[in-house]
Amino acid sequence: MAEAVYRPLLASRRGELEALAHLDNAAATLLAPVLMVSTVDSSLVDLLGRLPAGLVPAVDISTLPDAPETELVRWGVPVVPAIGLADSDRRLVAHGAAAQAYARRAVVRLRARRDRSGPDATTAAAERIWRHARLVPEQCDLLVDAGDVCCPAELRAAEPRVRRLVDWSRRHAWRTVTVAAGGMPPTLHRLPTDEPVRLDRWDWQLWQRLADLGVGYGDYGVAPAAPGDDGAGDRVPTVRYTADGAWWVYRWSRRGGRGDERFADLCRTLVSAPHWPAAGAGFSWGDHELLRRARRVAGAGSPANWTAWSTSHHLAYVLAALIRPTDERRYGRWSSDERGRPGRPYRGGETRRAG
Repeated sequence: MAEAVYRPLLASRRGELEALAHLDNAAATLLAPVLMVSTVDSSLVDLLGRLPAGLVPAVDISTLPDAPETELVRWGVPVVPAIGLADSDRRLVAHGAAAQAYARRAVVRLRARRDRSGPDATTAAAERIWRHARLVPEQCDLLVDAGDVCCPAELRAAEPRVRRLVDWSRRHAWRTVTVAAGGMPPTLHRLPTDEPVRLDRWDWQLWQRLADLGVGYGDYGVAPAAPGDDGAGDRVPTVRYTADGAWWVYRWSRRGGRGDERFADLCRTLVSAPHWPAAGAGFSWGDHELLRRARRVAGAGSPANWTAWSTSHHLAYVLAALIRPTDERRYGRWSSDERGRPGRPYRGGETRRAG
């Protein structure tokens, strides 16, 4: 099995989980998502059980109270615990049980802005995790979470902070070290409508600046690291489309109040844009669904669908960027299968495209 190359932090909502569920099995092995859970119910556990084989997500329940229903080992689906430095001793014991029951590893999420302490205090916090969870550093993936990086000033502030934390990480034999940040602004409803708006991917720029450290890449998908008020009841059709170093945000109110026609017009504009991939519908499941709407063979869907299609394209785009060109020999060329799902890495031959 290939080692994961991309660790996105995603909300555990229907849209994000649907995008993960449509990953090709081979592509799924290259992802190690961290799901941020704000509520636990049977639908969440059911959706986790539908994820592709080989995709074992980490689960962060740090915002939930210590209770039997939040003990991951009770959920009955394979997951990796995502552990915070401030987790209680009781929760650390429960996370350790989940780690031993499933993947025999854990993710330690170190928040660059919130977990502010010196290197010795951070080491003490990590040792407390290993002691109560009965883990060793070699079983733990370190996730350095830089939080919001949405402008040049935040980029300049984040880089030295992250470098100090990565330097500290070298004291210990972590399984992997990944840096994640969120570059999507917390609000979009003030952006112009009926025209694509380009937004820089500052999170991607941060990772490129850290290339000399040899750390893995993570982000918040197409969502902000700190969700904001995107306008109460705002249901303007919206697609957040990832391209080279930027997002193109499409918010459409054109053609009156008919949602299907507005979204079809949005998608027709998108599929004729220069950043629409050469593989078209074959690039990802999300691109396949967007092209169907451009051709008016399906309805506009809902905000959850728009998030799912945007996230699906984003995951495929980031994976393709990370494995090419330096890792092409290891993973094979990035392709796309006939269902329009994110491409399956395979060796040799030309890149297949869906017809």
